[in-house]
Amino acid sequence: MPPIPNHQIHAGLQQIVTAAGTAEKGRALENFVCELFPFIPGIEIAQRNALNAFETEELDVALWNARHQEGLYFLPNILLVECKNWSNPVGSQEVSYFVQRLRHRGCDHGILFATNGITGVPADLTRAHYEIAAALESGTRVMVVTSEDIADIAHSDALVSLLKLKLCQLVVSGTNFL
Repeated sequence: MPPIPNHQIHAGLQQIVTAAGTAEKGRALENFVCELFPFIPGIEIAQRNALNAFETEELDVALWNARHQEGLYFLPNILLVECKNWSNPVGSQEVSYFVQRLRHRGCDHGILFATNGITGVPADLTRAHYEIAAALESGTRVMVVTSEDIADIAHSDALVSLLKLKLCQLVVSGTNFL
């Protein structure tokens, strides 16, 4: 699998940290996601910052997953990615809203890039962790990825392994964090 240049990971993470305003921080994380995921075989950026037909919900990044055997073959063809480059963990309201947007589009898998994680205690399934666990009951799976998770990614297979681990943890324990 293709290596991901280490300098590219660190430069992207640095841009995420040093971006000035709220819009710039969000754009920096979206740019990073759009640079990172195409290293995975079979992944393309389908759309960015797309509004639904009613212009009531925006999606940060939509990925096309060709389900390449060395890529994300275990995930559906369309993956929606929400990017939250916040200084604090993402709360339950935002997680619930992302779950709702997934459901409105008939998607059962999504990736939430939350640079500083989500609120609550994973083992107790409180706050945002509860929302992720509750979504499982209806078949909606949200994998949460943090800056810490991707800081040492060097190959696309490591990113694929990370997402496999997140999905397995989610289904087995109801959370992405152990």
